[in-house]
Amino acid sequence: MKLLILAETIDVISNSAGKANYAFVQSLLSAGFEISVYHYSYKEILLPIVQPVLIQEKKTDINYWLSRGQRVLQRITKKTFSKLLENRFGFSFTFFNDVNSMVSALKPLSVQDYDLVLTLSKGASYRTHAALLKLPEWHAKWLAYIHDPYPFHWYPKPYDWVQPGSVQKEVFFKKVAQKAQWLGYPSQCLQDWMGTFDAHFKTKGIVLPHQPSEAKVEESIFPEFFDPDHFNVLHAGNLLKQRDPFPLIQAWNLFLEKYPEAQTHAKLLLIGPGAYHEPELSKVCKETETIYRYSGSMDYEQVRLLEHQSAVNIVLEAAAEVSPFLPAKFPNLVKANLPMLHLGPKHSEVRRLLGDDYQYVSEAGNIQTIYKLLIKLYDAWSLNKDFQLSTEIKEYFSSKYLGELIKGIIENKN
Repeated sequence: MKLLILAETIDVISNSAGKANYAFVQSLLSAGFEISVYHYSYKEILLPIVQPVLIQEKKTDINYWLSRGQRVLQRITKKTFSKLLENRFGFSFTFFNDVNSMVSALKPLSVQDYDLVLTLSKGASYRTHAALLKLPEWHAKWLAYIHDPYPFHWYPKPYDWVQPGSVQKEVFFKKVAQKAQWLGYPSQCLQDWMGTFDAHFKTKGIVLPHQPSEAKVEESIFPEFFDPDHFNVLHAGNLLKQRDPFPLIQAWNLFLEKYPEAQTHAKLLLIGPGAYHEPELSKVCKETETIYRYSGSMDYEQVRLLEHQSAVNIVLEAAAEVSPFLPAKFPNLVKANLPMLHLGPKHSEVRRLLGDDYQYVSEAGNIQTIYKLLIKLYDAWSLNKDFQLSTEIKEYFSSKYLGELIKGIIENKN
């Protein structure tokens, strides 16, 4: 079976989408598929077995010159016209140029040579999906992967984002749902959530979970703030406005009041950007020696090493009624096979996958429950209790399971 993958990025250094897309492609290769990969990562990327094709920006397109002209005008006038233009056209000139560049790259390919075409995007972009809309000959074999709710105004509360051109973006995405043969989601909850806006998002949906990195975690020198023999509780990831770390910090301080002796060997690690919570977050962290704060983007392999060597990994989500997201880091945490502390709503994909019997869970804002869970986790660590995630969840995030799902799609189509 041969797959064509059009990915906006497979650069693991660029962002979480690059990491997730690269792992997804690598998992498909491990499952035995023959794959052609076309990507728009702005640089050459290496993959085992296959040579990805870097799509070049189309500089003869009118949108290329319009986008450059806009930049020059903005520089001269010191005014930004992006919002005005997107409200008028729905998307930026750069978006249209990128889409047309992707269309030109795929035009010479023959549909008959492939069993399925898969589009992978990043953030709120979905340029790859817009490109496939312009190639109707591929629609009968098109699996459009939807990694997060889109458009932004379809995010659940407490997210209150509205993008410029939101009306046109909604029309665009409903058209994707109508024209694609299948719609892939990393989470069952996301498929259900998107299905509330248009029936196609539900009826055409199939859950294809994010994949863990297949790269071996190499033992290396640990950073000076980290002692692998200590009780390290790690949160690695972007602390968005809606991901409030302060209840966790308050619970941590209560835990230390209960176990003052732990101050010599316990540390809460908050790694990753969190601009909305600054400067208060860094100020609070500096007041407590047992909290380490790193506000930059740490090297990916360094983070993976910490995830595999910490006592506890934290998954922090928004205080909300529902969370349809599957964090891209979650499969790597499953692979680490260490206790996870989930701070998020009961109605969430993370909670669904961990199961009703999983004990280390709390609402994100419940300080007392988090405090009690930290005590329980510390006691288990102190006694060196064995911990194992279920075999089912490990198999769920495997190339074998992903391969079976993709093969089933193709065989049922034929």
